Amino acid sequence: MQTSLSERRPLPSPPPALSRHLITDLQSLGLRLADPEAGAAGRRGGAGPSDHKAITLGGQTVMVPIYTGQAQTSPFEAGLPDDLGRRILLRDGAPVGRITFPRPPRFYGMQTLDGIPYWKIAVLHGADVLATTLMQTCIRYNDRRTACQFCAIGQSLEAGRTIAHKTPAQLAEVARAAVMLDGVKHMVMTTGTPNVIDRGASLLCDSAVAIKAAVDLPIQGQCEPPRDHEWFGRMRDAGIDTLGMHLEAATQAVRARIMPGKATVSVDRYKEAFAQAVPVFGRGQVSTYILAGLGDTASEILSLCEELVGMGVYPFVVPFIPITGTPLENHAPPTPDFMHSVLAPLGQMLSEAGLQAATVKAGCAKCSACSSIASYGG
Repeated sequence: MQTSLSERRPLPSPPPALSRHLITDLQSLGLRLADPEAGAAGRRGGAGPSDHKAITLGGQTVMVPIYTGQAQTSPFEAGLPDDLGRRILLRDGAPVGRITFPRPPRFYGMQTLDGIPYWKIAVLHGADVLATTLMQTCIRYNDRRTACQFCAIGQSLEAGRTIAHKTPAQLAEVARAAVMLDGVKHMVMTTGTPNVIDRGASLLCDSAVAIKAAVDLPIQGQCEPPRDHEWFGRMRDAGIDTLGMHLEAATQAVRARIMPGKATVSVDRYKEAFAQAVPVFGRGQVSTYILAGLGDTASEILSLCEELVGMGVYPFVVPFIPITGTPLENHAPPTPDFMHSVLAPLGQMLSEAGLQAATVKAGCAKCSACSSIASYGG
């Protein structure tokens, strides 16, 4: 009987430096699948990570963009699975590692009493993170003069993969099941911006109270800076452990071009909010998402990150991967070299400041599956 490549030649786990560069390359260049149906369970549309799928590489769970169509190319390809579900990871046809795809969580097989599948209410990100978008729309989304050009928050709703509004009771029910059945360790709650006053903070508070009453689960809330900074204390008291307020881009010029509506909340306004939020949640428990590759230079990203780290804010930098059906669908992702030029000094910066993913209580930075920043020291 003919044996598979993985049976004939075991592949050792790559050393840390190689693994770091391999993950960075994968997240910039994407992964092709020998069997396209294997990507069907990946994330498509929504609030992100979109068009991505979780893989396990060297014991680490990583979210990578998946290419199954003819239009997209990548030097990386995942071969067919063996009997244990392991696949050889090929780069330009040469084996560079072994990966597996996590199994679908058991809570996906459940539904509410009124027939809503749990996976339409919250989904698994990475290996052990429950994620949900409380309100699957935004005051800016339907007007291209104000919408973020990378946003696909409405796509999953239009495709019937989610519901428009998740109630606190629904979220509490799903969160409890995800912890009990699948060992979920923390939760991320984001939302489309419902108004310019609290910008979703009230929704986050109501949901957190219900979830914490049902299950002991660390929660990250994500929203734009509310006008009243008293909301930071209210969110903490409601049970939100960490806060994400996402700049997306580092400079005001790029923000104004890519996200004209959201850019009206300026970089300086975000800095004011960060300064108020860090004393409430603690150093390293407030974060911001920065999409590298939108037009900011490496030095511009690092300059902002240095200021944020000094404030106690964790800048979670990820490569921008365009989403099909958005105005930026043909925008080129950043190169691996560009990502390395940002992540290497940023990782050192975070390490020296004592801000590391391992000490974050909940959220994107703690999960770290969408960026290799943790492997650089962050």
